[in-house]
Amino acid sequence: MRRLPEDYAIARSTQDEIPALIAIDLAAGALFADTGLLSADALTDHVPPEVFEQAIAGDDLIIARCPAQQPVGFALTSRRGGTLYLDQISVHPGHGRKGIGAVLVDRVIAEAKLRKLRCVTLSTFRDLAWNGPFYRRMGFREIARGKLADWMLELETVQAASLDISQRCFMKRKVGWL
Repeated sequence: MRRLPEDYAIARSTQDEIPALIAIDLAAGALFADTGLLSADALTDHVPPEVFEQAIAGDDLIIARCPAQQPVGFALTSRRGGTLYLDQISVHPGHGRKGIGAVLVDRVIAEAKLRKLRCVTLSTFRDLAWNGPFYRRMGFREIARGKLADWMLELETVQAASLDISQRCFMKRKVGWL
């Protein structure tokens, strides 16, 4: 398992950290501004506070904290189709390129094992360096279009309102708990 930079920590979030998580989401989203892959509305959108509240209550939110104990990244998950779905991972650009995202993904995989789920799934931009290629290095493999579950197709329909879904794919990584 990968390690965080010194004095960083992985933890569960608290309700009072939601404003900081929204700020992380917006800052990380700004990285997409020059890609043309998100609509203008999507670039200013963020995870709604009530989604964070539900995720905290359901143990579906893992955060990374910097040495000052402030949140600097998060992994938001949900259970979908018998998998642990990685809804979103965001790391504040000021703390990027330190391996924090990779450690968060490792923790999501560990969480899937604890929940005795067979795999972690996600949807991402296929070719964007910090998306598809990153997840491939983490052991994820693209799911062929003909093998997408109904819930994935429904999610794709929702994403089409704000994302260029022609550039996206669903991926999965098996979790070895058996």
